[in-house]
Amino acid sequence: MSETKNIELDFQAAAARISGTVKRTPLVYNAGLSLKYQAEVYLKREDLQVVRSYKLRGAFNMISTLSDEQRCRGVVCASAGNHAQGVAYSCKKLNIKGVIFMPEITPKQKVKQTEMFGGEHIEIVLVGDTFDDCMREALIYTQIHDMSFIPPFDNPKIIEGQGTVGLEVFEELPDVDFVVMPIGGGGLASGVGSYLRNIAPAVQLIGVEPEGAPSMKQALENGGPVTLEQVDRFVDGASVKRVGSLNFEYCKALLNQMLLVPEGKICTTILKLYNEDAIVVEPAGALSVAALDQLGDQIKNKKVVCIISGGNNDIERMQEIKEKSLLYEGLKHYFIVRFPQRPGALKRFVNNVLGPHDDITRFEFIKKTNKESGPALVGIELKESSDYPLLVQRMAEFKFEMIELNKDQTLFEYLV
Repeated sequence: MSETKNIELDFQAAAARISGTVKRTPLVYNAGLSLKYQAEVYLKREDLQVVRSYKLRGAFNMISTLSDEQRCRGVVCASAGNHAQGVAYSCKKLNIKGVIFMPEITPKQKVKQTEMFGGEHIEIVLVGDTFDDCMREALIYTQIHDMSFIPPFDNPKIIEGQGTVGLEVFEELPDVDFVVMPIGGGGLASGVGSYLRNIAPAVQLIGVEPEGAPSMKQALENGGPVTLEQVDRFVDGASVKRVGSLNFEYCKALLNQMLLVPEGKICTTILKLYNEDAIVVEPAGALSVAALDQLGDQIKNKKVVCIISGGNNDIERMQEIKEKSLLYEGLKHYFIVRFPQRPGALKRFVNNVLGPHDDITRFEFIKKTNKESGPALVGIELKESSDYPLLVQRMAEFKFEMIELNKDQTLFEYLV
């Protein structure tokens, strides 16, 4: 940890600094998950934070340490949403000016929340398609206007603030065995990991990223941060092209395991947490729970804490979340079906090919002038994933030619 050996992180001072502004979030035992994994599973509910994510901790801690002169000139940040809300809230609380850069694709709900938390103290600039594009513009603005930049993750004071999550966990559950943490840029894992490794050396620290944005995983394999050519932006709170260099050093030294979770699995977890526990989480907030399957027997009879990092989920995304979950679980399939050129082909498909619990959720002829005999895009939802082989078998039996779009990513993206 060469780059970090001379850095002193004072988590107790950070906890005192943010006290009264940042909420001490509950650590809640989850009976359902505990039964499923034969462990004691606790959820650290940062989705119940003042701004519905842990990001307020680092932002407020860093801004609180600025000099009066720096505060007078104001602050700038770049964020996909949660860090922006933390900075906005801090600006209003400390009565200073903030300019907040957000990617153009940021969910409207997060933009509106940021406006609400910051009020007249902030200005929002939407720019760029990714966080990294947004960050570049924010840094240029900061230099031109001689303001203080509040980074989302790669700074000792940010790391120190995020580490107070670990401090609270240890105070309530000092014999914790596993702590599972989502990773975007790496600030949360760096802070929580630093605090817990020092005070509870035996604790297993698990980092989790979305499969479509494995920036820390690749950095660890590469021996240093790398810039990903592209990322899947679905898990917007944890999709960065490059992790912080300081955070990489911490995570390299502290993490016991680094896991990747498919986006579809994350969606399934979001729906289960909502349906079974009435917990509303954003995609990044579901990462830690979504990773428990991979830990399997390792956590049996152990005390496990999953950090629910945020709950800023836009209700307009729920249909997309459900769709991704169904596809991942093998319950929804898309086909291009060529109907035989004979009367009643569509009726035959419905009566003879579909199973008793199968449901057509999408149907459209690809050639509008060749109905009843041309190819059609057909979406089918199943009750059980095990029904799929029989569905395909019946299509062949009744002479319906088809292409399975779920197995052809290019065609799937083009047609579905």
